[in-house]
Amino acid sequence: MARTIIDIMTGVMASDIVLLDISEVTTIADFFIIATGESERQRRAIVEQVTEQMREQHSTRPLAVEGASSGWLLLDYGAVVIHLFSPEQRSFYRLEELWGAAKTVVRIA
Repeated sequence: MARTIIDIMTGVMASDIVLLDISEVTTIADFFIIATGESERQRRAIVEQVTEQMREQHSTRPLAVEGASSGWLLLDYGAVVIHLFSPEQRSFYRLEELWGAAKTVVRIA
């Protein structure tokens, strides 16, 4: 599922996509996908495409969607949690550093 989401996100121009395997570090999920959307409009488009295509391709919907206009959107698909940031929020929160013990599976700049 994580690879499908990454494919969708690259198709709508998300940038600096990182897939972290957090399964050895925590039980909250297996993977984090961290990505950047340059504008609020682009972040909304990314979220819309991910939710629509995941529903069509995998008959699944996110368990939760948080942070509509905060610059940090979170989509929870259970085993996969997506963190979509504005450039400023990503730089501020630095999730890759916070979860530094996790294994980086994919990085797409």
